[in-house]
Amino acid sequence: MDDAQAAAGRLATIRNGLTRAATLAGRPAESVRLVAVSKTHAAQAIVPLLDAGQRMFGENRVQEAQAKWPALRERYPNVELHCVGQLQSNKAPDAVRLFDVIHSVDRSSLVVALARAMEREGKRPACFVQVDIGEEPQKGGVAISALGDLLETARAAGLPIIGLMAVPPADIEPAPYFALLAKLARDHGVTNLSMGMSGDYETAAMLGATHVRVGTALFGTRG
Repeated sequence: MDDAQAAAGRLATIRNGLTRAATLAGRPAESVRLVAVSKTHAAQAIVPLLDAGQRMFGENRVQEAQAKWPALRERYPNVELHCVGQLQSNKAPDAVRLFDVIHSVDRSSLVVALARAMEREGKRPACFVQVDIGEEPQKGGVAISALGDLLETARAAGLPIIGLMAVPPADIEPAPYFALLAKLARDHGVTNLSMGMSGDYETAAMLGATHVRVGTALFGTRG
């Protein structure tokens, strides 16, 4: 099986899983969007998924994305590029120029940097606020107790906040964390949820995810 066929098969498997999960939850299939996380994978590994019709991709690092995506976007101009990794404030201008969606707004200093960059660049990527849903200090994300204040700060700064993002603790049943993030979103008046990865995207879709971030199940082991 060549790369194109393999990529199309993996993509179909995941899309079918998302459709099944959404249907079980009484949601339309199109309400769950697949972000193919292409971090650490070279352009030649991404092209087969692009050729199979995938158009939403996620990258962790600004510098890596800058090296890969300008050339790919010349060939595939309708790609939507998502920043799914931690973002340093000094990288905010580059991120605003490059990405269409930023999933990792998690502190007031980054809010300020992004607001300035958006004003300067005349471009306003949609933003998710990342929540430290499992109270893990080694991970990014705002503490649940500080979420309301950060959302207020971000909105006051003019950031287009569209939802919440979280990464549950590893090796623990994720469903309670997904349900908690969905409740926090309802409580704070946002509608989009970026949650669920290769091992749990169907569970996330059943519990309200609007964006799932899938890497390994699409690309295999990281390059």
